Amino acid sequence: MKKNILFNVMALLIAFGVNAQNAEQEPVNPNAPVLSIDKLVYDYGTIYQHADGNGYFVYTNTGKEPLIFSRVKSSCGCTVPKWSRQPLLPGQSDTLKVRYDTKKIGSFHKAITITSNATEDRVVIKVKGKVIPEPSEGMPLKNVDNEMSPVNK
Repeated sequence: MKKNILFNVMALLIAFGVNAQNAEQEPVNPNAPVLSIDKLVYDYGTIYQHADGNGYFVYTNTGKEPLIFSRVKSSCGCTVPKWSRQPLLPGQSDTLKVRYDTKKIGSFHKAITITSNATEDRVVIKVKGKVIPEPSEGMPLKNVDNEMSPVNK
């Protein structure tokens, strides 16, 4: 009998707790800003070491209130995002610049997390590519004999 009462009390507490959590959720603002990005992945392709590592994402506020980025954070220090700190008014577009440091050779996949006041408060965009060594600058060597005639080897 005591077990049944204890079980019923626990069930009621859990039901009230779940109901309270649902009641505390903020209602969705129909006028909230909406973040629209032209692409979620910027592919550098194959680039040379020490090449220009700039990538660009164009984003637009398609909502009805100003869009504000509260935080833009990359997954590592080799990827640096730059964006306007000004609110983006409805219908306007801007560019998020991402600079990847191309000094390290190899494939890379990095993420940038955008936190804002938009309906979807967190959006993750990515950059990827492959860095290869720079080509050598010298002239190709030719085999010649003592009289400077080409020699096939």
